Amino acid sequence: MRSVGEGMPLLRAVACAAALLFTSALAVAGESDPQDFTQIKNGQYLAILSDCGSCHTVPGQRRFAGGRPIETPFGNIVAPNITPDRETGVGAWTDDEFDAAVRKGVRRDGALLYPAMPYNAYAKMTREEVVAIRAYLNTVEPVRHAVVANTLPFPFDIRTAMRVWDALYFTEGVYKPDPAKSAEWNRGAYLVSGPAHCGACHTPKTLLGGDKTAQYLQGSKIQGWFAPDITGDKARGIGNWSIAEIAAYLKAGHNQVSAATGPMGEAVSLSTSRMKDGDLNAIAVYLKSVPGRQDTARPLPANDPVMTAGAAIYRDACSACHMLDGRGISELFPSLAASSNVRSDDPATLIRVVLRGARSVATAAEPTSPGMPSYAWQLDDAKVAAVVTYIRNAWGSAAPAVSAQDVARERSQLASRPD
Repeated sequence: MRSVGEGMPLLRAVACAAALLFTSALAVAGESDPQDFTQIKNGQYLAILSDCGSCHTVPGQRRFAGGRPIETPFGNIVAPNITPDRETGVGAWTDDEFDAAVRKGVRRDGALLYPAMPYNAYAKMTREEVVAIRAYLNTVEPVRHAVVANTLPFPFDIRTAMRVWDALYFTEGVYKPDPAKSAEWNRGAYLVSGPAHCGACHTPKTLLGGDKTAQYLQGSKIQGWFAPDITGDKARGIGNWSIAEIAAYLKAGHNQVSAATGPMGEAVSLSTSRMKDGDLNAIAVYLKSVPGRQDTARPLPANDPVMTAGAAIYRDACSACHMLDGRGISELFPSLAASSNVRSDDPATLIRVVLRGARSVATAAEPTSPGMPSYAWQLDDAKVAAVVTYIRNAWGSAAPAVSAQDVARERSQLASRPD
């Protein structure tokens, strides 16, 4: 007879075999597997594509620990803790519960989530992709941090009202490739409409906060900024940008035409700058194919008094960097003449850049890049309005004039906001 000690190697072998069979069964069933390093790596990249860190991490604090306020027209919602802490995070959640929250907008207790969590976009992902994100999150440091997510005022704090919103604006279903399009186009369409959820910022919203699908990606006001038109529109969108220019902007936060500011600067730093080059090209291919508006605007005449005043201010304050012809210096200062962003119907972003300046976007490839100083102390509201109007209507461009009242409103908002 064998002693107990002699039988231990056999028992260990049986146990290991059983464990391997168990983890293989989990993988086949599409569950998160702590030993499946390919799944974890894929989940890490999907978390980058989905920009999870931007909302669920307070800058300078622990990753994914939540607590960051997400501004909505109805009040602020605080992003929850999604670390694997079992009491205050998602560590005790099942994969089904995690998937239901991400792709269906249903909380663990059955309550409905608010669309500040872009489940209407994440619905285009597969369950396997979401479970891969869960597998990755299980590897990050658990942080004990209780978060009260719903800080909306009455009556918006009543979650049952989300049933109406879901009925109007939410459709379940993973992305279905268009067989008439290329694999690259389909990859871009999937990324833009799915994990990257570009429409959350760039598509105009209804009074209830749902997408105006007829104006898909044609620009929208968000957190005091204006997320510009990113369709193929050559006047207001990125139709005149090359695929390489779009990819460069997403990778570095700037190209010879434009520079990322505000929320887009953070999106570049935390998400798009870390995407694979092939995915950035696919996004560019898709965006250039999205139809934009067909109407055209007429520029203000050069002898208009506001244009005359704006031209003088531009010459004194702006031309040293952006040049008299508005074309800037490649890789240093953006071309205003070629930038569709400055011609957006809503001038909020351009006004804010003049008033506050622009911080450089830090990426792994370019930790520093040129910034723009603030002119709030130097130019009053009428002068800012004049120079912004000039920039929007010079060099063959055309966009609505900006008033001193428009500038005063943005100046007031900047004074009341920490960002």
